Amino acid sequence: MNSTLRNIYYSITAMTTLWVVMAFSMPADKGQLTLDVTNYVGTRVMALDTATYTNALGQQYNITKFKYYIGKIKLRTTAGKDVDLPDYYLLNEEEPASRQITLKDAPAGQYASISFIIGVDSADNLTGLQSGALDPVNAMFWTWNTGYVFLKLEGTSPASKSPGHIIEYHIGGFKEPANSIRRVTITFPQPLTINPGKPATLHLKADAAELLKTPTAINFTTLSSVTDFTNATLIADNYKDMFSLTGIDQ
Repeated sequence: MNSTLRNIYYSITAMTTLWVVMAFSMPADKGQLTLDVTNYVGTRVMALDTATYTNALGQQYNITKFKYYIGKIKLRTTAGKDVDLPDYYLLNEEEPASRQITLKDAPAGQYASISFIIGVDSADNLTGLQSGALDPVNAMFWTWNTGYVFLKLEGTSPASKSPGHIIEYHIGGFKEPANSIRRVTITFPQPLTINPGKPATLHLKADAAELLKTPTAINFTTLSSVTDFTNATLIADNYKDMFSLTGIDQ
């Protein structure tokens, strides 16, 4: 083989090797999915401080704070395969932008459902102080006991016997029998299609009234405050049903 042919041979070999490497290292097609979450109280969009609501027992109350973690998102394809998106997000009624969650690396495909946990799983509770959504600066980390507060609902009610008639539910705990982590699953009425270059949006309703009524109706007179593991699972069993799908844009 003369030098010219040898150079051509080496060039073709190098290009072929590069193509193979690029083909195997190239990421799968990705799309963008946004979770657009609106907090409600029953049929009414939540309004902090100013609105008066009535619980299942006829007791009036208002809400001054509402924030919670969701994370460990799973998208299930129509073929039954789960796609894990493991990050956490802190949704805060006082910060509207926090309720727009954009998943930029959602694999393109067709999906039958989405699920996520309310709370922070045991591994991330035991990791210690973290950054981002899990940064203690967000005031969702108990200083008296290692672990995260999964959800905070605060307000007032004339029925409360606590000082200032406050109601406060700070829910956390990841160890049995006080495990307050709950997984929510929402099945789509028709397949959700995620395409590269065409963002999709799921519109979700988070109903704070559910924390107080199903399956246990919360009586503000006898249970105005939950700020440790005692009774936390009672509220957690209520909040597992607070999410519903209101629309899909795709």
